[in-house]
Amino acid sequence: MSAPTQGRRLDASMDLLRQITEQPIDPDYAVVAARGEPADPGRRRRPLRWALTLATVLAGALFAIGAVQNTQRAPVLATERQELIARIGAAETTLDAQREQVAALDAEIGRLRTTAAAGDTAAEARLAEIDRLGVGVGTVAVAGPGIVITVDDAPGSDADPSDRVLDLDLQILVNGLWESGAEAVAVNGHRLSPLTAIRGAGQAITVDYRSLTRPYRIEAVGDARTLPASFTQTSAGAWWNDLSRNRGMSFTLTGVDELTLDADPGIVLRYARPAR
Repeated sequence: MSAPTQGRRLDASMDLLRQITEQPIDPDYAVVAARGEPADPGRRRRPLRWALTLATVLAGALFAIGAVQNTQRAPVLATERQELIARIGAAETTLDAQREQVAALDAEIGRLRTTAAAGDTAAEARLAEIDRLGVGVGTVAVAGPGIVITVDDAPGSDADPSDRVLDLDLQILVNGLWESGAEAVAVNGHRLSPLTAIRGAGQAITVDYRSLTRPYRIEAVGDARTLPASFTQTSAGAWWNDLSRNRGMSFTLTGVDELTLDADPGIVLRYARPAR
């Protein structure tokens, strides 16, 4: 057995055990303590956890309060909506009655005018001219052959509003019928005149401020033999061909032997002066 190496302690092999016994605390903890920092990393995370928990509780409480308020207001909103619908229905009923009264008075005026002009050649000629011009203006009812076009939204249009018929689509269609030679046009029974407005109101389309219901039926008095072909050659025909093929909107055109379109009761005399 060899002698111990010169200058080496006899317990050198036990340095690790001696270090653990004499210095049980890691020196890094002393350094951290001297800087005033917590030795436990978990303590620094506890305030953050409490803040997140509190924020989550507050957000949940706000959502719960909002849901309760919406639930409480739902019956009130439903009642207000029904009242508004009832008021609109009553106003439309009143407007229909007034329009019927206007139509009856116009018919009476026409009868009296014809009676007064009886035997007067010049007066009868003026009345004939008025009736001729009244066809285009919409002041007189017309009857004759023509076409009926029915259009509607594409299937599944509730998911894609771009597949619905818009006021612009009806405007283009009607202008195409005038261009094709139609003498009189009506949309869902509403006779059109140079003063008629076709507009959108929310999700509804209105004619003379009357809401239309789907499907939309457009009637045109004219030559049923030439109107269909003439319409397809217009820009309106190309427009609706694209809507039908690419957007899936419904479009049907049918020729009929006899159509009757009432006069537009909304036509009123705005400016006049005595004839000289």
